[in-house]
Amino acid sequence: MLYKLLILILGYLIMVLAGYFIKIILKRSIGSSEDKNDMRQGIEGVGALIGMLERILIFSLVLVDQYAAISIVFAAKSIARFKELDNRSIAEYYLLGTFLSLTTAVIIGIIFRIIFGNIIPLVG
Repeated sequence: MLYKLLILILGYLIMVLAGYFIKIILKRSIGSSEDKNDMRQGIEGVGALIGMLERILIFSLVLVDQYAAISIVFAAKSIARFKELDNRSIAEYYLLGTFLSLTTAVIIGIIFRIIFGNIIPLVG
């Protein structure tokens, strides 16, 4: 039991740390300073927090073999940002960040399932 808990903690820690790499990639993808100002709408740091929670949720869904539920996470984020997606630079930034986050969580979740097996058994 402790072994599985430590594996889960490691996985969630990786999800948190993945945000730093995603942030680096996103910073490199932003072109002009005008684009940077467009991206900074909203409360400072909330986007990174949302991304971290998104990765944790997606990682958890992969571990319990609920891949279809991942689409609900993506749809909810898209609905929340729908009006902002009219601005092309914001849309590209949002999609790049979301897909980086989603891909990272799914791939690491699959790797964890391959290496450690069924960490979270749903049935006895």
